[in-house]
Amino acid sequence: MSTKKRKVDAEYLVVKLQKQQGFFTKLHTSRDAATRTSFVISHKIAKNSKPFSEGEFVKECLVDSAALLCPEKKEAFEHVPLSRRTVTRRIEDIAVNLELQLQRDVANFDFFSLALDESCDVRDTAQLLVFVRGITDFKITEELAAMRSMKGTTTGSDLFTEVNACMDTLGLKWDRLTGVTTDGCPNLTGKNVGLLKRLQDKVTENNADQKVVFLHCILHQHVLCKSVLKIDNVIDVVTKIVNFIRARALNHRQFVALLEEHETEHVDISYHTAVRWLSLGKVLKRVWDLKAEIREFCEKKGRDIPELSDEKWMADFAFAVDVTALMTALNTKLQGKGLFIHEMHNLVKAFMTKLQFLSRQLESNNLTHMQTLKEVTPSDDNLRRYSSMLGALHDEFSRRFKDFRTMESEMHLISSPFTCNVDDVPSDVQLELIDLQSDAVLTEHFKSQPLLQFYSSLKQEKFPNMRRHAQKMFVLFGSTYICEQTFSVMKFNKSRYRSFLTDDHLSAVLRISTSNIHPDFDALVKDQQRLDFSH
Repeated sequence: MSTKKRKVDAEYLVVKLQKQQGFFTKLHTSRDAATRTSFVISHKIAKNSKPFSEGEFVKECLVDSAALLCPEKKEAFEHVPLSRRTVTRRIEDIAVNLELQLQRDVANFDFFSLALDESCDVRDTAQLLVFVRGITDFKITEELAAMRSMKGTTTGSDLFTEVNACMDTLGLKWDRLTGVTTDGCPNLTGKNVGLLKRLQDKVTENNADQKVVFLHCILHQHVLCKSVLKIDNVIDVVTKIVNFIRARALNHRQFVALLEEHETEHVDISYHTAVRWLSLGKVLKRVWDLKAEIREFCEKKGRDIPELSDEKWMADFAFAVDVTALMTALNTKLQGKGLFIHEMHNLVKAFMTKLQFLSRQLESNNLTHMQTLKEVTPSDDNLRRYSSMLGALHDEFSRRFKDFRTMESEMHLISSPFTCNVDDVPSDVQLELIDLQSDAVLTEHFKSQPLLQFYSSLKQEKFPNMRRHAQKMFVLFGSTYICEQTFSVMKFNKSRYRSFLTDDHLSAVLRISTSNIHPDFDALVKDQQRLDFSH
Protein backbone atom coordinates (compact mmCIF):
# COMPACT_ATOMS: atom_id res chain seq x y z
CA MET A 1 0.00 0.00 0.00
CA SER A 2 1.35 3.38 -0.98
CA THR A 3 2.23 6.03 1.58
CA LYS A 4 -0.47 8.31 0.18
CA LYS A 5 -3.14 5.62 0.57
CA ARG A 6 -2.10 4.91 4.15
CA LYS A 7 -2.28 8.63 4.93
CA VAL A 8 -5.82 8.91 3.54
CA ASP A 9 -6.97 5.84 5.51
CA ALA A 10 -5.41 7.18 8.69
CA GLU A 11 -7.16 10.54 8.28
CA TYR A 12 -10.47 8.73 7.67
CA LEU A 13 -10.05 6.68 10.86
CA VAL A 14 -9.21 9.80 12.88
CA VAL A 15 -12.34 11.58 11.65
CA LYS A 16 -14.44 8.51 12.40
CA LEU A 17 -13.01 8.29 15.95
CA GLN A 18 -13.69 11.98 16.56
CA LYS A 19 -17.30 11.53 15.47
CA GLN A 20 -17.73 8.60 17.85
CA GLN A 21 -16.14 10.53 20.70
CA GLY A 22 -18.33 13.53 19.94
CA PHE A 23 -21.42 11.31 19.98
CA PHE A 24 -20.61 9.90 23.42
CA THR A 25 -19.64 13.35 24.75
CA LYS A 26 -22.94 14.77 23.51
CA LEU A 27 -24.86 11.86 25.04
CA HIS A 28 -23.03 12.33 28.38
CA THR A 29 -23.70 16.09 28.33
CA SER A 30 -27.37 15.49 27.55
CA ARG A 31 -27.72 13.05 30.45
CA ASP A 32 -25.95 15.43 32.86
CA ALA A 33 -28.29 18.24 31.80
CA ALA A 34 -31.33 16.01 32.40
CA THR A 35 -30.02 15.02 35.82
CA ARG A 36 -29.26 18.61 36.76
CA THR A 37 -32.76 19.66 35.66
CA SER A 38 -34.17 16.91 37.83
CA PHE A 39 -32.25 18.23 40.85
CA VAL A 40 -33.25 21.85 40.20
CA ILE A 41 -36.96 21.00 39.92
CA SER A 42 -36.83 18.72 42.98
CA HIS A 43 -35.21 21.55 44.94
CA LYS A 44 -38.03 23.90 43.96
CA ILE A 45 -40.63 21.28 44.92
CA ALA A 46 -39.18 20.99 48.43
CA LYS A 47 -38.52 24.74 48.73
CA ASN A 48 -42.17 25.47 48.01
CA SER A 49 -43.56 22.63 50.18
CA LYS A 50 -45.10 20.71 47.28
CA PRO A 51 -45.80 16.95 47.38
CA PHE A 52 -43.02 14.80 45.93
CA SER A 53 -45.44 13.48 43.30
CA GLU A 54 -45.65 16.99 41.79
CA GLY A 55 -42.54 16.13 39.76
CA GLU A 56 -44.60 13.94 37.44
CA PHE A 57 -47.07 16.79 36.87
CA VAL A 58 -44.24 19.25 36.20
CA LYS A 59 -42.69 16.85 33.68
CA GLU A 60 -46.00 16.45 31.90
CA CYS A 61 -46.25 20.23 31.61
CA LEU A 62 -42.67 20.49 30.33
CA VAL A 63 -43.14 17.81 27.65
CA ASP A 64 -46.45 19.28 26.43
CA SER A 65 -44.97 22.79 26.33
CA ALA A 66 -41.90 21.58 24.44
CA ALA A 67 -44.12 19.83 21.88
CA LEU A 68 -45.74 23.19 21.15
CA LEU A 69 -42.78 25.57 21.46
CA CYS A 70 -39.75 23.53 20.37
CA PRO A 71 -40.74 20.08 19.05
CA GLU A 72 -37.10 19.22 18.31
CA LYS A 73 -36.37 19.44 22.07
CA LYS A 74 -39.32 17.34 23.22
CA GLU A 75 -37.22 14.18 23.57
CA ALA A 76 -34.75 15.98 25.87
CA PHE A 77 -37.59 16.88 28.27
CA GLU A 78 -38.91 13.33 28.16
CA HIS A 79 -35.54 12.13 29.51
CA VAL A 80 -35.71 14.33 32.64
CA PRO A 81 -36.29 11.88 35.55
CA LEU A 82 -39.06 13.27 37.79
CA SER A 83 -40.97 10.29 39.14
CA ARG A 84 -42.06 10.43 42.77
CA ARG A 85 -39.29 8.07 43.84
CA THR A 86 -36.68 10.02 41.89
CA VAL A 87 -37.81 13.34 43.37
CA THR A 88 -37.66 11.77 46.84
CA ARG A 89 -34.05 10.64 46.26
CA ARG A 90 -33.11 14.04 44.84
CA ILE A 91 -34.52 15.84 47.88
CA GLU A 92 -32.61 13.50 50.21
CA ASP A 93 -29.37 14.18 48.28
CA ILE A 94 -29.93 17.96 48.26
CA ALA A 95 -30.54 17.99 52.03
CA VAL A 96 -27.30 16.06 52.60
CA ASN A 97 -25.43 18.47 50.32
CA LEU A 98 -26.76 21.48 52.27
CA GLU A 99 -25.78 19.87 55.57
CA LEU A 100 -22.25 19.21 54.31
CA GLN A 101 -21.91 22.85 53.25
CA LEU A 102 -23.19 23.95 56.67
CA GLN A 103 -20.62 21.71 58.36
CA ARG A 104 -17.86 23.46 56.40
CA ASP A 105 -19.21 26.86 57.46
CA VAL A 106 -19.54 25.78 61.10
CA ALA A 107 -15.85 24.89 61.29
CA ASN A 108 -15.00 28.56 60.74
CA PHE A 109 -17.46 30.07 63.25
CA ASP A 110 -15.86 32.46 65.73
CA PHE A 111 -19.01 32.31 67.90
CA PHE A 112 -22.51 30.94 67.56
CA SER A 113 -25.85 30.79 69.38
CA LEU A 114 -28.84 28.46 69.28
CA ALA A 115 -32.61 28.94 69.10
CA LEU A 116 -34.63 25.96 70.36
CA ASP A 117 -38.31 25.10 70.29
CA GLU A 118 -40.36 21.93 70.37
CA SER A 119 -43.80 21.14 68.96
CA CYS A 120 -45.83 18.10 67.92
CA ASP A 121 -46.65 17.24 64.32
CA VAL A 122 -49.95 15.85 63.05
CA ARG A 123 -49.02 12.36 64.29
CA ASP A 124 -48.12 13.65 67.78
CA THR A 125 -44.41 13.12 67.31
CA ALA A 126 -42.46 15.74 69.28
CA GLN A 127 -40.19 17.59 66.85
CA LEU A 128 -37.33 19.62 68.30
CA LEU A 129 -36.02 22.37 66.03
CA VAL A 130 -32.49 23.65 66.57
CA PHE A 131 -31.43 26.75 64.64
CA VAL A 132 -27.86 28.00 64.68
CA ARG A 133 -26.63 31.53 64.05
CA GLY A 134 -22.87 31.76 63.62
CA ILE A 135 -20.46 34.53 62.78
CA THR A 136 -17.21 34.25 60.81
CA ASP A 137 -15.37 37.55 60.95
CA PHE A 138 -18.60 39.55 60.52
CA LYS A 139 -20.40 37.32 58.06
CA ILE A 140 -23.50 35.84 59.72
CA THR A 141 -24.85 32.39 58.86
CA GLU A 142 -28.32 31.41 60.11
CA GLU A 143 -29.48 27.89 59.30
CA LEU A 144 -31.52 24.97 60.58
CA ALA A 145 -28.99 22.91 62.51
CA ALA A 146 -31.30 19.92 62.91
CA MET A 147 -34.81 18.66 63.35
CA ARG A 148 -34.75 15.91 65.99
CA SER A 149 -37.77 13.60 66.27
CA MET A 150 -38.63 12.43 69.79
CA LYS A 151 -40.92 9.41 70.08
CA GLY A 152 -40.86 9.10 73.87
CA THR A 153 -40.58 11.63 76.68
CA THR A 154 -39.37 15.20 76.22
CA THR A 155 -37.67 15.87 79.55
CA GLY A 156 -34.71 18.21 79.94
CA SER A 157 -32.41 15.18 79.79
CA ASP A 158 -34.01 13.96 76.54
CA LEU A 159 -33.74 17.39 74.95
CA PHE A 160 -30.10 17.74 76.01
CA THR A 161 -29.28 14.37 74.42
CA GLU A 162 -30.76 15.55 71.12
CA VAL A 163 -29.04 18.95 71.21
CA ASN A 164 -25.73 17.31 72.07
CA ALA A 165 -26.13 14.91 69.14
CA CYS A 166 -26.89 17.85 66.85
CA MET A 167 -23.75 19.68 68.04
CA ASP A 168 -21.62 16.58 67.43
CA THR A 169 -23.08 15.97 63.96
CA LEU A 170 -22.39 19.49 62.76
CA GLY A 171 -19.08 19.83 64.58
CA LEU A 172 -20.20 22.80 66.69
CA LYS A 173 -17.70 23.54 69.47
CA TRP A 174 -18.99 24.11 72.99
CA ASP A 175 -16.36 26.73 73.77
CA ARG A 176 -17.81 28.98 71.05
CA LEU A 177 -21.41 28.81 72.26
CA THR A 178 -22.50 32.33 73.22
CA GLY A 179 -26.25 32.14 73.81
CA VAL A 180 -29.36 29.96 73.80
CA THR A 181 -32.88 31.31 73.24
CA THR A 182 -36.03 29.28 74.07
CA ASP A 183 -39.76 29.82 74.50
CA GLY A 184 -39.39 29.39 78.28
CA CYS A 185 -41.27 26.11 78.80
CA PRO A 186 -40.32 24.18 82.01
CA ASN A 187 -38.51 21.25 80.36
CA LEU A 188 -36.21 23.80 78.72
CA THR A 189 -35.68 26.24 81.58
CA GLY A 190 -35.93 24.10 84.74
CA LYS A 191 -33.31 25.23 87.28
CA ASN A 192 -32.17 21.74 88.28
CA VAL A 193 -32.93 19.34 85.42
CA GLY A 194 -33.97 21.61 82.54
CA LEU A 195 -32.13 21.71 79.23
CA LEU A 196 -30.50 25.08 79.91
CA LYS A 197 -29.06 23.87 83.22
CA ARG A 198 -27.53 20.87 81.47
CA LEU A 199 -26.17 23.07 78.68
CA GLN A 200 -24.51 25.38 81.20
CA ASP A 201 -22.98 22.38 82.99
CA LYS A 202 -21.63 21.09 79.69
CA VAL A 203 -20.12 24.46 78.82
CA THR A 204 -18.56 24.75 82.28
CA GLU A 205 -16.91 21.35 81.80
CA ASN A 206 -15.10 22.74 78.78
CA ASN A 207 -14.38 26.19 80.18
CA ALA A 208 -15.19 27.14 83.77
CA ASP A 209 -15.00 30.88 82.98
CA GLN A 210 -17.29 30.78 79.95
CA LYS A 211 -20.74 32.31 80.41
CA VAL A 212 -23.64 31.50 78.12
CA VAL A 213 -26.51 33.99 77.76
CA PHE A 214 -29.88 32.27 78.19
CA LEU A 215 -32.81 34.28 76.86
CA HIS A 216 -36.57 33.84 76.92
CA CYS A 217 -38.00 34.67 73.46
CA ILE A 218 -39.01 38.35 73.27
CA LEU A 219 -42.13 37.55 71.26
CA HIS A 220 -43.27 34.91 73.72
CA GLN A 221 -42.69 37.25 76.65
CA HIS A 222 -44.66 39.93 74.84
CA VAL A 223 -47.64 37.60 74.41
CA LEU A 224 -47.56 36.52 78.07
CA CYS A 225 -47.71 40.14 79.21
CA LYS A 226 -51.29 40.52 77.94
CA SER A 227 -52.61 38.47 80.89
CA VAL A 228 -52.34 41.48 83.24
CA LEU A 229 -54.77 43.53 81.14
CA LYS A 230 -57.75 41.54 82.45
CA ILE A 231 -59.98 42.20 79.42
CA ASP A 232 -61.68 38.81 79.48
CA ASN A 233 -65.05 40.54 79.96
CA VAL A 234 -64.58 42.03 76.49
CA ILE A 235 -63.00 38.99 74.83
CA ASP A 236 -65.74 36.62 76.08
CA VAL A 237 -68.57 38.75 74.67
CA VAL A 238 -66.80 39.36 71.35
CA THR A 239 -66.12 35.62 71.04
CA LYS A 240 -69.81 34.92 71.73
CA ILE A 241 -70.84 37.41 69.02
CA VAL A 242 -68.45 35.97 66.45
CA ASN A 243 -69.47 32.39 67.26
CA PHE A 244 -73.15 33.30 66.89
CA ILE A 245 -72.50 34.69 63.42
CA ARG A 246 -70.01 32.11 62.19
CA ALA A 247 -71.15 28.87 63.88
CA ARG A 248 -74.21 28.41 61.63
CA ALA A 249 -73.86 28.63 57.86
CA LEU A 250 -77.22 30.41 57.43
CA ASN A 251 -76.32 33.11 59.96
CA HIS A 252 -72.96 33.60 58.30
CA ARG A 253 -74.47 33.94 54.81
CA GLN A 254 -77.09 36.39 56.01
CA PHE A 255 -74.53 38.50 57.84
CA VAL A 256 -72.25 38.68 54.78
CA ALA A 257 -75.28 39.69 52.70
CA LEU A 258 -76.05 42.45 55.24
CA LEU A 259 -72.48 43.78 54.95
CA GLU A 260 -72.76 43.79 51.16
CA GLU A 261 -76.05 45.65 51.43
CA HIS A 262 -74.47 48.31 53.66
CA GLU A 263 -71.35 48.43 51.42
CA THR A 264 -69.06 48.30 54.45
CA GLU A 265 -65.28 48.33 54.26
CA HIS A 266 -65.14 44.80 55.72
CA VAL A 267 -66.86 41.96 53.90
CA ASP A 268 -66.75 39.34 56.68
CA ILE A 269 -65.82 38.65 60.29
CA SER A 270 -63.23 36.11 61.43
CA TYR A 271 -62.69 33.83 64.40
CA HIS A 272 -60.15 34.57 67.13
CA THR A 273 -57.70 31.74 67.78
CA ALA A 274 -56.27 31.74 71.30
CA VAL A 275 -52.98 30.25 70.07
CA ARG A 276 -52.50 33.15 67.67
CA TRP A 277 -52.29 36.32 69.76
CA LEU A 278 -52.16 38.61 66.72
CA SER A 279 -55.62 37.46 65.67
CA LEU A 280 -57.18 38.95 68.83
CA GLY A 281 -56.40 42.56 67.98
CA LYS A 282 -57.67 42.08 64.44
CA VAL A 283 -60.92 40.45 65.58
CA LEU A 284 -61.59 43.14 68.19
CA LYS A 285 -61.00 45.88 65.62
CA ARG A 286 -63.21 44.17 63.05
CA VAL A 287 -66.11 43.70 65.49
CA TRP A 288 -65.75 47.32 66.64
CA ASP A 289 -65.90 48.62 63.06
CA LEU A 290 -68.98 46.48 62.36
CA LYS A 291 -70.74 47.04 65.71
CA ALA A 292 -73.72 48.84 64.11
CA GLU A 293 -74.24 46.09 61.54
CA ILE A 294 -73.81 43.42 64.23
CA ARG A 295 -76.40 45.13 66.47
CA GLU A 296 -78.86 45.30 63.54
CA PHE A 297 -78.24 41.66 62.60
CA CYS A 298 -78.71 40.42 66.18
CA GLU A 299 -81.98 42.35 66.49
CA LYS A 300 -83.25 40.76 63.27
CA LYS A 301 -82.36 37.30 64.56
CA GLY A 302 -83.91 37.95 67.99
CA ARG A 303 -80.57 37.61 69.74
CA ASP A 304 -80.06 40.06 72.59
CA ILE A 305 -76.49 41.29 73.22
CA PRO A 306 -77.03 43.71 76.14
CA GLU A 307 -73.33 44.62 76.33
CA LEU A 308 -73.61 46.47 73.00
CA SER A 309 -75.89 48.97 74.75
CA ASP A 310 -73.85 49.17 77.97
CA GLU A 311 -71.74 52.36 78.03
CA LYS A 312 -69.22 50.97 80.53
CA TRP A 313 -68.71 47.76 78.54
CA MET A 314 -68.40 49.68 75.28
CA ALA A 315 -65.73 51.87 76.88
CA ASP A 316 -63.88 48.71 77.97
CA PHE A 317 -64.27 47.38 74.44
CA ALA A 318 -62.83 50.59 72.91
CA PHE A 319 -59.88 50.52 75.32
CA ALA A 320 -59.24 46.86 74.46
CA VAL A 321 -59.22 47.70 70.73
CA ASP A 322 -56.65 50.46 71.23
CA VAL A 323 -54.31 48.59 73.56
CA THR A 324 -54.33 45.36 71.50
CA ALA A 325 -53.61 47.44 68.39
CA LEU A 326 -50.52 48.84 70.12
CA MET A 327 -49.34 45.37 71.13
CA THR A 328 -50.02 43.98 67.66
CA ALA A 329 -47.93 46.77 66.12
CA LEU A 330 -45.03 45.92 68.47
CA ASN A 331 -45.34 42.20 67.73
CA THR A 332 -45.23 42.86 63.98
CA LYS A 333 -42.09 45.01 64.34
CA LEU A 334 -40.37 42.33 66.44
CA GLN A 335 -40.96 39.81 63.64
CA GLY A 336 -38.91 41.80 61.14
CA LYS A 337 -36.12 39.93 59.40
CA GLY A 338 -32.48 40.63 60.18
CA LEU A 339 -33.14 42.25 63.57
CA PHE A 340 -30.35 42.10 66.12
CA ILE A 341 -31.08 41.69 69.80
CA HIS A 342 -30.30 45.31 70.67
CA GLU A 343 -32.76 46.50 68.01
CA MET A 344 -35.50 44.27 69.41
CA HIS A 345 -34.75 45.49 72.93
CA ASN A 346 -34.98 49.09 71.75
CA LEU A 347 -38.43 48.41 70.29
CA VAL A 348 -39.58 46.97 73.62
CA LYS A 349 -38.11 49.91 75.57
CA ALA A 350 -39.88 52.36 73.26
CA PHE A 351 -43.15 50.50 73.79
CA MET A 352 -42.74 50.61 77.57
CA THR A 353 -42.12 54.36 77.39
CA LYS A 354 -45.29 54.73 75.29
CA LEU A 355 -47.27 52.86 77.96
CA GLN A 356 -46.10 55.28 80.64
CA PHE A 357 -46.86 58.25 78.38
CA LEU A 358 -50.37 57.01 77.52
CA SER A 359 -51.05 56.21 81.17
CA ARG A 360 -50.26 59.82 82.13
CA GLN A 361 -52.42 61.12 79.29
CA LEU A 362 -55.41 59.03 80.38
CA GLU A 363 -55.07 60.37 83.92
CA SER A 364 -55.36 63.91 82.55
CA ASN A 365 -58.30 62.98 80.28
CA ASN A 366 -56.21 63.30 77.12
CA LEU A 367 -57.29 60.76 74.46
CA THR A 368 -55.17 62.06 71.58
CA HIS A 369 -53.53 58.70 70.91
CA MET A 370 -56.50 56.49 71.88
CA GLN A 371 -58.65 57.05 68.83
CA THR A 372 -61.17 54.28 69.48
CA LEU A 373 -61.63 55.19 73.14
CA LYS A 374 -62.23 58.80 72.08
CA GLU A 375 -65.40 57.67 70.26
CA VAL A 376 -67.24 56.65 73.44
CA THR A 377 -66.41 59.45 75.95
CA PRO A 378 -65.47 57.28 78.96
CA SER A 379 -66.04 58.41 82.55
CA ASP A 380 -63.24 59.74 84.75
CA ASP A 381 -63.38 56.57 86.85
CA ASN A 382 -62.90 54.42 83.75
CA LEU A 383 -60.01 56.57 82.57
CA ARG A 384 -58.25 56.17 85.91
CA ARG A 385 -58.83 52.43 85.70
CA TYR A 386 -57.43 52.27 82.15
CA SER A 387 -54.44 54.33 83.25
CA SER A 388 -53.82 51.84 86.05
CA MET A 389 -54.11 48.93 83.57
CA LEU A 390 -51.48 50.48 81.32
CA GLY A 391 -49.26 50.95 84.36
CA ALA A 392 -49.70 47.28 85.27
CA LEU A 393 -48.85 46.29 81.68
CA HIS A 394 -45.68 48.39 81.86
CA ASP A 395 -44.67 46.74 85.14
CA GLU A 396 -45.26 43.29 83.65
CA PHE A 397 -43.07 44.13 80.66
CA SER A 398 -40.39 45.39 83.03
CA ARG A 399 -40.54 42.19 85.07
CA ARG A 400 -40.49 39.81 82.14
CA PHE A 401 -37.67 41.55 80.28
CA LYS A 402 -35.27 41.77 83.21
CA ASP A 403 -32.90 39.24 81.57
CA PHE A 404 -32.52 41.65 78.65
CA ARG A 405 -32.00 44.58 81.03
CA THR A 406 -28.98 42.86 82.58
CA MET A 407 -27.36 43.03 79.13
CA GLU A 408 -28.41 46.61 78.44
CA SER A 409 -24.97 48.17 79.02
CA GLU A 410 -23.29 45.68 76.68
CA MET A 411 -25.97 46.19 74.04
CA HIS A 412 -25.47 49.94 74.33
CA LEU A 413 -21.71 49.47 73.97
CA ILE A 414 -22.18 47.76 70.61
CA SER A 415 -25.05 49.83 69.22
CA SER A 416 -23.76 53.25 70.36
CA PRO A 417 -20.04 52.97 71.16
CA PHE A 418 -19.39 56.69 70.70
CA THR A 419 -21.94 57.80 73.31
CA CYS A 420 -21.56 55.17 76.04
CA ASN A 421 -19.61 55.89 79.23
CA VAL A 422 -16.19 54.22 79.41
CA ASP A 423 -16.70 53.55 83.14
CA ASP A 424 -19.81 51.43 82.41
CA VAL A 425 -18.26 48.95 79.97
CA PRO A 426 -16.28 45.74 80.66
CA SER A 427 -12.68 46.39 81.64
CA ASP A 428 -11.21 44.51 78.66
CA VAL A 429 -12.66 47.03 76.19
CA GLN A 430 -12.23 50.29 78.12
CA LEU A 431 -8.90 51.31 76.61
CA GLU A 432 -9.99 50.25 73.15
CA LEU A 433 -13.20 52.26 73.53
CA ILE A 434 -11.20 55.39 74.39
CA ASP A 435 -9.16 54.90 71.21
CA LEU A 436 -12.36 54.40 69.24
CA GLN A 437 -14.11 57.49 70.61
CA SER A 438 -11.02 59.60 69.94
CA ASP A 439 -10.82 58.64 66.25
CA ALA A 440 -12.69 61.21 64.11
CA VAL A 441 -12.50 59.04 60.97
CA LEU A 442 -14.13 56.09 62.71
CA THR A 443 -16.79 58.43 64.09
CA GLU A 444 -17.76 59.38 60.54
CA HIS A 445 -17.64 55.75 59.38
CA PHE A 446 -20.01 54.75 62.18
CA LYS A 447 -22.58 57.29 61.00
CA SER A 448 -22.46 56.20 57.37
CA GLN A 449 -22.06 52.40 57.56
CA PRO A 450 -24.29 49.53 58.68
CA LEU A 451 -23.28 48.21 62.10
CA LEU A 452 -21.88 44.90 60.79
CA GLN A 453 -19.80 46.68 58.16
CA PHE A 454 -18.47 49.16 60.71
CA TYR A 455 -17.21 46.50 63.12
CA SER A 456 -15.81 44.47 60.25
CA SER A 457 -13.73 47.52 59.26
CA LEU A 458 -12.12 47.79 62.70
CA LYS A 459 -8.56 46.45 62.66
CA GLN A 460 -8.10 43.20 64.55
CA GLU A 461 -4.74 44.20 65.99
CA LYS A 462 -6.09 47.48 67.38
CA PHE A 463 -9.63 46.54 68.53
CA PRO A 464 -9.62 42.76 69.20
CA ASN A 465 -11.88 42.93 72.27
CA MET A 466 -14.38 45.35 70.73
CA ARG A 467 -14.69 43.07 67.72
CA ARG A 468 -15.14 40.02 69.93
CA HIS A 469 -17.86 41.67 72.04
CA ALA A 470 -19.66 42.78 68.87
CA GLN A 471 -19.52 39.27 67.40
CA LYS A 472 -21.02 37.76 70.56
CA MET A 473 -23.85 40.27 70.54
CA PHE A 474 -24.65 39.91 66.84
CA VAL A 475 -25.09 36.12 67.01
CA LEU A 476 -27.69 36.16 69.80
CA PHE A 477 -31.24 35.19 68.88
CA GLY A 478 -33.72 37.66 70.36
CA SER A 479 -36.65 35.34 69.71
CA THR A 480 -37.59 31.85 68.53
CA TYR A 481 -39.72 33.32 65.75
CA ILE A 482 -37.68 31.45 63.15
CA CYS A 483 -38.68 28.21 64.89
CA GLU A 484 -42.36 29.22 64.86
CA GLN A 485 -42.14 29.98 61.15
CA THR A 486 -40.61 26.58 60.51
CA PHE A 487 -43.32 24.83 62.55
CA SER A 488 -45.84 26.44 60.22
CA VAL A 489 -43.93 24.98 57.26
CA MET A 490 -43.83 21.61 59.08
CA LYS A 491 -47.59 21.55 59.64
CA PHE A 492 -48.23 22.53 56.04
CA ASN A 493 -46.00 19.72 54.76
CA LYS A 494 -46.99 17.04 57.27
CA SER A 495 -50.72 17.69 57.22
CA ARG A 496 -53.52 15.19 57.60
CA TYR A 497 -53.26 14.66 53.85
CA ARG A 498 -49.54 13.78 54.08
CA SER A 499 -49.48 12.34 57.60
CA PHE A 500 -47.24 9.40 56.60
CA LEU A 501 -44.38 11.66 55.55
CA THR A 502 -41.37 10.15 57.34
CA ASP A 503 -39.34 12.11 59.88
CA ASP A 504 -36.25 11.90 57.65
CA HIS A 505 -38.11 13.28 54.64
CA LEU A 506 -39.75 15.97 56.77
CA SER A 507 -36.32 16.97 58.07
CA ALA A 508 -34.98 17.14 54.50
CA VAL A 509 -37.87 19.33 53.36
CA LEU A 510 -37.49 21.70 56.32
CA ARG A 511 -33.75 22.02 55.74
CA ILE A 512 -34.26 22.86 52.07
CA SER A 513 -37.23 25.21 52.61
CA THR A 514 -35.46 27.25 55.32
CA SER A 515 -31.90 27.25 53.99
CA ASN A 516 -30.12 30.28 52.58
CA ILE A 517 -27.36 28.03 51.20
CA HIS A 518 -27.50 27.28 47.47
CA PRO A 519 -27.19 23.58 46.62
CA ASP A 520 -24.03 22.55 44.77
CA PHE A 521 -25.77 21.08 41.73
CA ASP A 522 -22.47 20.37 39.95
CA ALA A 523 -21.36 18.16 42.84
CA LEU A 524 -24.77 16.48 43.02
CA VAL A 525 -24.72 15.61 39.32
CA LYS A 526 -21.15 14.37 39.56
CA ASP A 527 -22.02 12.11 42.49
CA GLN A 528 -24.63 10.27 40.48
CA GLN A 529 -23.04 6.92 39.70
CA ARG A 530 -25.87 5.81 37.48
CA LEU A 531 -28.76 7.40 35.70
CA ASP A 532 -32.17 5.94 36.30
CA PHE A 533 -34.53 7.43 33.78
CA SER A 534 -37.71 6.49 35.61
CA HIS A 535 -40.88 8.14 34.43
